[in-house]
This record gives sequence, structure tokens and C-alpha cells, in this order.
Amino acid sequence: MEIRATHTPLLEWTGDSLAIGLFEDSGELSGDLATLDEKFAGSIKELIAEEEFKGKQGSSIVTRVGTNSPVRKVILVGLGKPEDLKLDTLRRAAAAVARLAKKQKSKTLGISLPIWNNDAAKTALALAEGVQLALYEDNRFKSEPEDKGPLVEQVDLLGLGGQEAAITHANQICSGVILARQLVAAPANSVTPITMAQTAAEIASEYGLQLEILEQQDCEKLGMGAFLGVAQASELPPKFIHLTYKPQGTPKRKLAIVGKGLTFDSGGLNIKGAGSGIENMKMDMGGAAATLGAAKVIGQLKPDVEVHFISAVTENMISGRAMHPGDILKASNGKTIEVNNTDAEGRLTLADALVFTDKLGVEAIVDLATLTGACVIALGDEIAGLFSPDDALASQLEKAGEAAGEKIWRLPMEEKYFEGLKSGIADMKNTGPRAGGSITAALFLKQFVKDTPAWAHLDVAGPVWADKENGYNSPGATGFGVRTLVNWVLSDA
Repeated sequence: MEIRATHTPLLEWTGDSLAIGLFEDSGELSGDLATLDEKFAGSIKELIAEEEFKGKQGSSIVTRVGTNSPVRKVILVGLGKPEDLKLDTLRRAAAAVARLAKKQKSKTLGISLPIWNNDAAKTALALAEGVQLALYEDNRFKSEPEDKGPLVEQVDLLGLGGQEAAITHANQICSGVILARQLVAAPANSVTPITMAQTAAEIASEYGLQLEILEQQDCEKLGMGAFLGVAQASELPPKFIHLTYKPQGTPKRKLAIVGKGLTFDSGGLNIKGAGSGIENMKMDMGGAAATLGAAKVIGQLKPDVEVHFISAVTENMISGRAMHPGDILKASNGKTIEVNNTDAEGRLTLADALVFTDKLGVEAIVDLATLTGACVIALGDEIAGLFSPDDALASQLEKAGEAAGEKIWRLPMEEKYFEGLKSGIADMKNTGPRAGGSITAALFLKQFVKDTPAWAHLDVAGPVWADKENGYNSPGATGFGVRTLVNWVLSDA
């Protein structure tokens, strides 16, 4: 599929499907749309009346406009109220018309939507993202992928000529999102610690990043007892991945992104029971997937920012070597942890990853993890929880998420709740009371960041996966976090 920025006016475009955005209750047709309606013998006005189309956000309709017409079908997509127009409104509108064009067997699609905030570049970027992410299909594991008719081959963004750089930028971002989707969606017998390390090596080789893989013995030398405690039951070796992007010249900032990388989580000896969703625990490396996806994008964009991408990757399995409830592990900063639940393993792997990252001399660390069901209970399936003691970093991430259309909500780090993590025989336990579970998880992680000026934790347990179609996300892995992380790295903060 080719996405093109074109100066071609709405009235002169020819092709299979022409998509036009309408604001809510916009009244009588006017301007180019009225002229286009006359050209199509009143088809647009008739369609609006017959379908009682109001232009509400998320709504769309389609009609055929005649055999001899230079345009075969017209798609109308609702944009909601003009004062509520956001970049993500346009991103979702582009996704909706792309899906509809495919359903209508259209090979060519023209999209005419308003320019957001007089910013043609950001508008083109959002439209190109919406189209690509909506039309992506993962058929890797089907012996005979379903034939759903012709694919959309060409998409023209009307009135956005000269924005080729924005489309290239969108292509690069989407490549990272799609990588994250593929990693999360693949089963645990396909994506393993070994293959995750191979993926990191491919990114490093293709885009000129530095790569360090710490093997089990390397982690042992560094005293990573928390990470290795989780890894010890698996037949597969753990891999500690450290990718580094360094720009030419002096970087204006040094940042780090840390992702939780459990390629499968059985729960360990606190095994996940019936109805626990164990069959979906292939997605427990969603944080690491987003980290690698962001690395792929940053390697292409080459900003003047140094970025470290880190993940302690393993499985949480059951065997005669498995850690027991009640075991005490020592993390690489010397802190001791009483394991009162082997299914709270992600924070153990992150503990050693954060200690490692804290020694790199970066200005800020953002970790992201499919960490707690408690966060899903609090915020649902579409919103990530944000925890940070640093207001400036939290604000940067909120703005980055807003621009990406990835929903983030800041939750409190109530220090008093750490009382629930105190152990009688170790420095802390790995879980606290059920109440405030996502908060105590964040407080646990905070114990392993000492010298870095700013740190934030994103609990992405809900939005890394979609059970049904939602905007530009199809059912399955969403690649959540990649676009927010890239926006954060590129920001002027």
C-alpha cells in the first residue's frame, strides 16, 4: 500500500472511494462539498437524509455514485463537534474510512479531512498512522490466510501536498508499532527470550544501535538475584537486553526505556487457575515489545537524544528448580525480597533492570509493564496507569500520550501504602494487600531507582490487548506505548 500526499482538490480526485469528513450537525452542504454533490446528482445530500447522518464522531456511511462517475463510491465519516477536534479524531476517522474502503473492495482511496490546528504535517502524520494501523493484518500463523478480496493499494491524502516527510515519519512509527504487535501476538513457543534477543540484534544491525546481551552467568556476576529467581524454573535461558542509540555529536538528553519481558507467565508455583486468562500470558512481554518497537523507530528517526532500551527477558515457569513462595531473593542493589507470591514476578525482573539502568547516568527512566490486574480494574482496558514522583516527567508523558491518542491516567504514589510491603524477615515483600495493588507495585519499583533524577512507571496491563475492534486497533495486540515513548523522546523537554 502506498500513501501519498497530494495537492489534488476534492473536486478533481478520481478513484474507487472518496472519503469526506463532516462535523456534527454541520447543516446544509456548502462550498466544495455542495459542488461535489451537484456533480454526483445530489447523491451525497440524499445519502445524508436517508441515513439520518448527523456527523457524530465514529459514524460512517457509504454510497455508490454511478457507473460513469470518476469516483465509484463516496464515504462520509463523522468528526463530532468542531471544537472537540483532536489529532486522534482524525487518526480514528482515517482508520474508519480505510476499513470501509477495504470492505467495499476499493483499491484506491482519497481522504479529505480538515487540517488540525493549521498543522498540515501533524495532520498528514495522524492520517497515515490511522490508515496503516487499521489495515494491518497478522496472518503469520495461518496456513491459508482468508481471501478477503483486493487490498487497498493507494491512499491519497487530499489537500496535503508537500507532506511527504510526515508520511515517511508515519511509516517509520508504524513499523515500530507493528513490530510490537507481532511480538505480543505471537505465541510463547514462537517468541522466547532467545528470539527476543535475536530481534534486538536485528534492530541493532539494521539501524546502527549498540547491543549488549547479558547471559545468565553475566547476570549472576552482577548479583541479579531477583531476575534470576524468576528465570530459574525455565528450560530456556534468560536474556538481559540492552540496546543503545547514540546520536552523532553531543546528545541534548540521555534517556532510558525499560520494558517488562515475560515471554510467558504461568504464575510459577502460585499457578494461574481456571479463568485467570493464562492462555493470554504470551502478552506479558508487552512492555518489552513496546521497548523494542520504540528502538526500531528511534533507530530510523535518529534524533539528537541518547536512548537506552533495556529488558530482562525470561519465562515464569514451574519445575523442580522453581522459586517457592517464602523464598528470599537479593536484588543487585543488595535489597532483599520475600517472595510471598510467585505470580508477582514482573516487578522482580524489573527490579534488577532498574538497578542496571540507574547506573547508566541518564536523566530520566520510563519503565512500562503489564504489571497488575489491579490497574485494569481501576482504569479498564484502554487506559494505562502512570506513576511518578516527578511532576515534570509525568506531564511530558501525558502530553506524549495525548498526541499519540494513547490514554494515560496518573495515579498517586501513596508512600504510606509501602507499609503493606514490609516483611518481617527481609527488606520487603513482593506484594502487599489487595487494596491499592497497582500503587504498591509502583512503590516496590521505586525502591530500585536511586540516582536517576526522574523516573516514571507505566502500567499497561489493559491497553496492550484489544478484545474487539477499536479505532485503528483490530482485535489482538495493539502495540500500545510505542508512539507515546517516541513522542516523549522527540519532545523538547
